[in-house]
Amino acid sequence: MSPALISALAALAGALIGGLASLGSSWLTQSIQLRARNREREHARREALYSDFINEASRLYGDALSHEKDDVLDMVRLYAVVGRMRLISSMGVVRAAEQTLNAVIDAYLSPNKTLQELRVLMAEGKMNFLVEFSEACRVELDDRGAAP
Repeated sequence: MSPALISALAALAGALIGGLASLGSSWLTQSIQLRARNREREHARREALYSDFINEASRLYGDALSHEKDDVLDMVRLYAVVGRMRLISSMGVVRAAEQTLNAVIDAYLSPNKTLQELRVLMAEGKMNFLVEFSEACRVELDDRGAAP
């Protein structure tokens, strides 16, 4: 083979290798960015779901402290949020949500509370019906946020 042909083939091979390396690098970068965006979107979706649950559970718990009733219509939205959690959340979060749901039901089944009784309950730390749920959510969000 002539030196000119070898030189031309070497230049073509170098260009091909460089092009493939550039293509691979771009593809890898895009893939990593897409995964990061999907993780952020999933994190935001879970945060919104957990926030909806906390808001609705708090509203119902407050209502339950001053009302006794057997009407389940107010509980339907809270049950629906727990159902959505069953689809995407860990069992720890679902169990904590079910415990919170039970606390709301128990509050509806118990006699109405006066402001003085509420003050005593708060002082005794018995109004923290969302603590376990919040902690389970924080653990799950932290664990999934740290995943590659």
